[in-house]
Amino acid sequence: MSVSSPGSQAEAHPRRRAALRELVGAADLDALLVTDLRNIRYLTGFTGSNAALLLHAGGEQDTVFCTDGRYTTQAASEVPDLTTVVDRASARALAATVGGDRCRYGRVGFESQYVSVEQAADLDEVTGESELRRSPGLVERLREVKDEVEIDALRRACAAADRAWASLLAVGGVRPGRTERDVARDLEARMLDEGSEAAAFPSIVAAGAHSAIPHHRPTDAVLRMGDLVKADFGATVDGYHSDMTRTVVLGEPAEWQKEIHDLVRAAQEAGVAAAVPGADTAEVDATSRRVIADAGRGAEFLHGLGHGVGLEVHEAPSLATTAAGTLAAGMAVTVEPGVYLAGRGGVRIEDTLVVRESAPEVLTLSTKELVVV
Repeated sequence: MSVSSPGSQAEAHPRRRAALRELVGAADLDALLVTDLRNIRYLTGFTGSNAALLLHAGGEQDTVFCTDGRYTTQAASEVPDLTTVVDRASARALAATVGGDRCRYGRVGFESQYVSVEQAADLDEVTGESELRRSPGLVERLREVKDEVEIDALRRACAAADRAWASLLAVGGVRPGRTERDVARDLEARMLDEGSEAAAFPSIVAAGAHSAIPHHRPTDAVLRMGDLVKADFGATVDGYHSDMTRTVVLGEPAEWQKEIHDLVRAAQEAGVAAAVPGADTAEVDATSRRVIADAGRGAEFLHGLGHGVGLEVHEAPSLATTAAGTLAAGMAVTVEPGVYLAGRGGVRIEDTLVVRESAPEVLTLSTKELVVV
């Protein structure tokens, strides 16, 4: 598959702000006050714990970034291309500037999905005659479609998780006698060794009957011969998350174990193939779900097919029976059907992929065969 050069973060951030500026203007706003740290990272590259961004619809010259004194050196390195204000109360400090020439029309959006009623009242107190407008989801709308810089980070995060999983299996890290918690900790340590900044989320390792619990938390339960072992885990690179699930068996698999693994694999492959530009998100879920339902196990597929992944491990779009919307080239999603037999065991197989014009680009490359360990 031919993929264009991802370019650099330094080039990506101004492009993203320019795209957001179009949405801000289309929303009849003069500026947008961005306070969510993930959105700020997406738009500026800043990775600290306190910041705000006032993006002006008129252009870069009036767009202002704010953080506190702990991050002055970091901000100079990560956000060299924007005017920076230093103030502990970052959002309030920027809101206090909007009554001037920067926002002469006075319509200022804010991320109401992240701002409490008390915080909104505090912002309104300092904006003078300017009108604060609830403007949720503008940045997230852009984040649904990844640029090649983001996809490169996702690809590297997936590769780190793949290498960690391969290393764990190669040394016999999934074996009778170990506990679920032992395996989870070992896997997360190996992801760090392979270049992950942190686990993308608390890893799931579920053995035996626990594997039939979709989001089981690892315990001191001991892995035993004959168990299905489900591992759901991910790495993080440049703030971007991978997400994958594989299910293995300890010793020779029983027929029922092979049957449900084969079924889930077929459903997963159908879901991956359906993830194309223009596909209805609910229909992608239905395509995979029908494979399981046709085998008489529809009631044992207990969750949606997948979700978007990026700066958050769960973000838009959703692939589920209740989902709305269509896929577009550049969206990164998971496809993760499962069959769960309560009290016996379950199987889930999950990949992270990028929707492409020709065919989905699957980023998680570990084998989906039933591995016997």
